[in-house]
Amino acid sequence: MQKVVIFGNSGSGKSTLAREKAKALSCPHLDLDTVAWEDNISSAPTRKPLSTSMEAVESFLDDNQNWVIEGCYADLLELVIPYATEIIFLNPGVETCIENCGKRPWESHKYESPEEQDANLEILIGWIEQYPQRVDEFSLQAHQDLFAAYEGRKREYSSNDRSS
Repeated sequence: MQKVVIFGNSGSGKSTLAREKAKALSCPHLDLDTVAWEDNISSAPTRKPLSTSMEAVESFLDDNQNWVIEGCYADLLELVIPYATEIIFLNPGVETCIENCGKRPWESHKYESPEEQDANLEILIGWIEQYPQRVDEFSLQAHQDLFAAYEGRKREYSSNDRSS
């Protein structure tokens, strides 16, 4: 069985790597963004109640023997990491994450148009820059704690180069 969890800052390359891994393993990929946020595109982003998101994650786990799950939500990652056969922490640094976001293709599951996505780039960059200082479930510290606590197969990448 292959159960892979990928996490890191916004722009770290989680979605790209998760798509590649899921294709290589011929298994489903769950982007935690799809279960973490309310579907209120026209207003400010609002997190779903944690219990609602957890129910969706548990349903995905029940329905799939092999999977790739990715996200930045330590509270949701804590739920899935005990089932993982491997975790990957993408930690390329704030500047690389910002650069990656500038090159990001349109995420149609998050934005109604590429223009809408581009309009949010400045806000996203501000979010990315706060990663080392934050003290929430999206923080560098929360991700480092998840990585340190996991006793199975794990890798941390500090650049976009994941060939080693």
